[in-house]
Amino acid sequence: MLFEGGVEYQYSWHLSLFQQACQTIGVELSPCGITCLSEDETRYLSTSETLNELTKCIRTLRTQKRFKRRESDQRYLAIQQEIEIGSYVDAVLDRYARTCVVRVDLYYRTEAQARLRVEHVFDDLNRLIAERERNLIFDYETGYICSVEQGEDRGYHIHAAFFFNGSEVSADIYRAQRIGELWERITRGQGCFNNCNLEKDKYQDRLGIGLIHRRDLNARGNVHYAMRYLVKSDQHLRLKPVGARCLRKGQPKRGFRGD
Repeated sequence: MLFEGGVEYQYSWHLSLFQQACQTIGVELSPCGITCLSEDETRYLSTSETLNELTKCIRTLRTQKRFKRRESDQRYLAIQQEIEIGSYVDAVLDRYARTCVVRVDLYYRTEAQARLRVEHVFDDLNRLIAERERNLIFDYETGYICSVEQGEDRGYHIHAAFFFNGSEVSADIYRAQRIGELWERITRGQGCFNNCNLEKDKYQDRLGIGLIHRRDLNARGNVHYAMRYLVKSDQHLRLKPVGARCLRKGQPKRGFRGD
């Protein structure tokens, strides 16, 4: 479907289900709220009655094979992404004896959320990833993972992890801060960030960021645990530009293990 600006969007199965239910019962806007015709088409229902009909229709449609399949496909994709991320993390951690793991959560300020469109988020992410090729902040970077999500409280946001050669980079808090400040510049002040490396205490015995030693299996397990947060299934986008990838990661370099 095309919206303002000619961008074509792909709906999540939740949004597709809601849209189909609205079309099925014929939801309309009225001065008093939403309404639809009664089943016998003799009167328009009140907003509360319309919502009840909409709820019943959603429950019925959700049992249809196409929607059950899309829900199942989403769960399968989340599992596959978790496996993919796990393999990627192992490849990155195997590269050097020590790897510095940096985590930042990239948000938009509340006042910017109302006019923010999802394609703008992907544009900003593309600019951030492009900065890896020219910005000194990313010197000695060995990999990255970025996941675009949508939450009830913070709206569109990006969970990001960057990996660096631990023999060259050890100031993880400073590096995370610099990446966050870069995000603020990319978004022209509309963005904000959370420096996860500044809050190591809250991770307690599951600390998977900071300096990680290749042979420390417990720490490696914690890195896997931290990265799984990036592909959790409860904050998928409701819609996205067709062809946009919500999960981005670098290409692991093979054939070399450094000290």
